[in-house]
Parts: sequence; C-alpha cells; structure tokens
Amino acid sequence: MVRVICLAIGYVFGLFQTAYIYGRMNGIDIREYGSGNAGTTNALRVLGKKAGVIVLLGDVAKTVLAVVLVRFLFRREYTDMLPLLGIYAASGAILGHNYPAHLGFKGGKGIACTAGLVLTLGPIVTALEATTFLLTVYLSRYVSLGSILVVIELIVDLVVLGQMGYYGMSQAHLIEFYLVCTALSAMAIYRHKTNIVNLLHGTERKIFQK
Repeated sequence: MVRVICLAIGYVFGLFQTAYIYGRMNGIDIREYGSGNAGTTNALRVLGKKAGVIVLLGDVAKTVLAVVLVRFLFRREYTDMLPLLGIYAASGAILGHNYPAHLGFKGGKGIACTAGLVLTLGPIVTALEATTFLLTVYLSRYVSLGSILVVIELIVDLVVLGQMGYYGMSQAHLIEFYLVCTALSAMAIYRHKTNIVNLLHGTERKIFQK
C-alpha cells in the first residue's frame, strides 16, 4: 500500500506541467508547436533559452520535491527501504508528467523529471549521468541520444552501486529497485521511439535547430 501512496504523491507533483504553463503564459499551447512535446527541449526550440531553463528547473524540482516529501513522511516507519520508496515517488512524478489526466494524458517524455530522480540517488550517480549526457550532447548535438544513453546507463549504475551496498537495502528491495528503474528506462526509450527512427535515418533535429 505504501508504494501506491508514494506513486500517487509523485503523480500529483508530476501534474504541474511547467512547459504547458509557461506556454500558456505566452499565449500558446506548447503541445501544438514544434515536436508537440510538453518538455524542456521543445520549450527551448519554440520559446527560447529562457523558457528551456525555466521548464528544466521546474520539471527537475517537482520530482525532487516528491521524493523529498516521501522520504520525510516515511523516514521512521520505512527506514530500511527509503530509496525504494523514493523511486516510486519519482515514478509517479514521471507518469504525471508524461500522462497528465487534466491535459488528456498528453505531456512530455520525462527526461527532465528523470534528471530530478538522478539528483536524489546521490552524487556518484548524478556525476556519472551528467557526464554521459553532457558529453553525448556536446559531441553529437542530439539531446535525444544523450537522454536515451542516460536512462540505459542509469540501470547499470544502480545495479553496481546497489550491489556494493551504496543504498543500504536488502537484496529483495534492491531487486525491486532495479526493476522499477528498468521500467522507467523502458518507458523513456518508448517515449523516444520517433527520435530513434529519426536518428537512424539522419533526420533528427539537433539541440538548437528549429
């Protein structure tokens, strides 16, 4: 039951659609422009760098806040599985971002929210994922490629660190932890299916390309 509660808390946070709200403040529905995605990259391309930064920070923050709240609420009763509950909260936030009920379940791709999750998983994971993303985008200029590689690497990083005792959970909780992370990564890759096709055909737009 506690897992469902954490998912629900996260989902509520995820409903705060930063790109959609910022777009409405500028007289547009961001989902009707550019790629049609209510996320950071589309906001950057359609509304400019300021919009991109604001949307990024907003989407990262809502995931971090969801995880922080869950860890605070259950810090005494579930001390042995707080990282697991945190990833459930982050999953809820990503689901709320990707599939917002109040917007017809049409949201973003969850990468900025995933960045928020990464921040809650500790400095080692944050440094590894940030390095992969920034290096990939710098060399290729493809945000989508960097995003896909990051969610794949995240699984590997969590398994390695988890088995080293970094998260202090039982093996049963760790396996569940890995499975939830794998599900999130699979969803992120699925949400990028069009980008993958474009990458394979050489038609994917680069970071500042309109």
